[in-house]
Amino acid sequence: MTMKPTVYVETSVISYLTAQVSRDLVVAAHQQVTAEWWEQALPRFEPFVSPVVLEEIGRGDPDAAKRRVKAVSAFKVLEIAPEVRDLAEHYFAVIDLPGKARADAYHLALAVWHGMDYLVTWNCTHIAGGKVKLIVDRTNARSGMGSPIICTPEELMEV
Repeated sequence: MTMKPTVYVETSVISYLTAQVSRDLVVAAHQQVTAEWWEQALPRFEPFVSPVVLEEIGRGDPDAAKRRVKAVSAFKVLEIAPEVRDLAEHYFAVIDLPGKARADAYHLALAVWHGMDYLVTWNCTHIAGGKVKLIVDRTNARSGMGSPIICTPEELMEV
């Protein structure tokens, strides 16, 4: 039996899956793609979240938070080892993320440190942006670490 590829499911994907359909056409399209990915592609992966994801999805409207938490209740949770904290702080500095995006550095560090095959996100500014991917890949290569494939659910439909 072959092992399923691993995927770190970042907060934005869970939020898009469980939110009411947006009036914004682009967001609504992303929500539709997310629902299709969740149903059709996700079963081919071993999904993971982290304490950072659980904290983020637990915020806000209690009913919405409950839907988000329920959606990932069967997922394995990655631990935040001291090395993850160090790596996250390094990414935060070298990527030059704004203070409000510190958690995004943790998502990257968790996926890298735990050797995830993929990190799936709709955050194309602070996680899946070209500049971020390049910096993460170069930083990891210098440190002898691998990098997950960072992509949107749409890019991960075919696996």
